[in-house]
Amino acid sequence: MAEKQQRTLVDQVFKKIFDLLVRGEIPLGGVVNEAALAERFQVSRGPVREAVKQLQGRALVVKEPYLKARVVDLSVEDMIEIFQLREAVEGMSVRLATQTMSDSDLDRLLADFSDALENKDGPVLDVHVRIAEASGNSRIRSLLCDELYYLLRLYRARSGDVPGRRQNAFSEHWQILRAMKARDADLAESLMRAHIARATSALHDLLESKDEDGADQSEKRNAG
Repeated sequence: MAEKQQRTLVDQVFKKIFDLLVRGEIPLGGVVNEAALAERFQVSRGPVREAVKQLQGRALVVKEPYLKARVVDLSVEDMIEIFQLREAVEGMSVRLATQTMSDSDLDRLLADFSDALENKDGPVLDVHVRIAEASGNSRIRSLLCDELYYLLRLYRARSGDVPGRRQNAFSEHWQILRAMKARDADLAESLMRAHIARATSALHDLLESKDEDGADQSEKRNAG
């Protein structure tokens, strides 16, 4: 029982730290201070240490010997490659889901999406995960809902920081769901690929501007 309670506590701490990453409170490349997090969450260092190990296992945190743990900060090239993979896999994911989901499941997904839009303070609906789960392809589901899930969520959150991108994404999600409801697998795949391509472009511009700002700050420090 004690081991199960400890596991539950570690999972809770993992979620809390991940939420900080998604909200940008711990920025990309930022230090993950275990002592400060333990104090913030009112827990011992043990659960925080275990949660950070889980974050490392999900490729969200990197820790080199004798150095502090830091949030992953992918290069623009690495990010582009991951999102290109995502575009291909999610295109097939939505095609399969469009072909295999029952009418009642599609109606439920549309209703849940509408509810999520109206209830801003309610739980977040991850349309991409719901579609992957409904694709009927276990490898697609494993890739998008497990192996790459947290890394994609982290960088999707960053692309949403681009002014206007979040609202556009809602509109694009709605169009994808309507195509699915119409059983138009070609259109659903095309819309999904375009949706992810726009997100990739927005994130690319954001990371490029961050790199430029960092270079400018470095030049100013050197000049000083």
